[in-house]
Amino acid sequence: MTSSLHERAVVADTHNDLLMAVAARPPHRWAAFFRERWLPQLQEGGVRLQVLPVFIDDPYRPEGALRQTLRMIECAHVIAEGNADRVRLCTDAAEIDAALDEGLIALVLALESMPGLDASVELISTVYRLGVRIASIAHWGRTPLADGSGEDATGSGLTSHGVAALREMERLGMVFDVSHLGASGVAHVLELATRPVMATHSSARALRDHHRNLTDEQLRGVAATGGVICVNFFAGFLTEREHEATLDHLLDHIEHVARVAGIDHVGLGPDFVREVFADVTPPCEEPDYGVDVMAAIPGLEGPSGLPLVTEGLLGRGLPEKDVQKIIGGNVHRFLAEQLG
Repeated sequence: MTSSLHERAVVADTHNDLLMAVAARPPHRWAAFFRERWLPQLQEGGVRLQVLPVFIDDPYRPEGALRQTLRMIECAHVIAEGNADRVRLCTDAAEIDAALDEGLIALVLALESMPGLDASVELISTVYRLGVRIASIAHWGRTPLADGSGEDATGSGLTSHGVAALREMERLGMVFDVSHLGASGVAHVLELATRPVMATHSSARALRDHHRNLTDEQLRGVAATGGVICVNFFAGFLTEREHEATLDHLLDHIEHVARVAGIDHVGLGPDFVREVFADVTPPCEEPDYGVDVMAAIPGLEGPSGLPLVTEGLLGRGLPEKDVQKIIGGNVHRFLAEQLG
């Protein structure tokens, strides 16, 4: 039953940093490396709709951030062109549905914190022309647009440039992502937003008190806009005992978001970084996020394990129609509505 449901569903993952790993290769290897290393994992996991965030690592900031942003966007296009029999880079609802109808994986480009664009809000339309359809405006620290959740103590909202970025994204029809945004920034966005927003990879703060997670008030606020909260699988955001994280911890977060925000407002934003970080981080460097980035739920180290989530939700007695919504139906609907 699980396999059949998972195979029938539009399984959507709204945050996989695989572009970091692919773009680390020479450009002539991009398409082939994706096909060799990542495509089998996506296929085994049943992924039909994959959001690809462009995340710029610290060594590129600030001077090389824009160049690396453009390079990673180009990488996504090369991946799609070199694997046209398996994936398609999509910019609107019609392209997503056409890809799904043809049995292809629909790829959607996102920016994570807009490094390189910074206060140059006019460049948002440039990346939109290049195919970006989802974006956030902060990561862990401070940007010219807003403070990330690691700076919650500042109590700051969006800067004037951040407000302008929100308005420009709404004008273009680009989806605003509140994941990583500081608490005051989330409140500011929910106050100003005239279109639905989403959280591409955020879990429930009521279950794990970490600044990267969303409070119940924030969950309800995102849902009230018509948005979707996609639950992060990152072990350190699910439980304080990150090395003891289990599938049940993840399912608890999913069910909590569904209860608080509503069954039509929850999705999956796995944030599979273990393989990416192992692949691209030099041995002498360790990402300092206050949690172990290599800790993972057994079986869910990467996208191939996604059927376990479907099995776990069904095992908890959730109706099939609700499970289909959670594992991708809600995200598919949301993007179809927002990308027209």
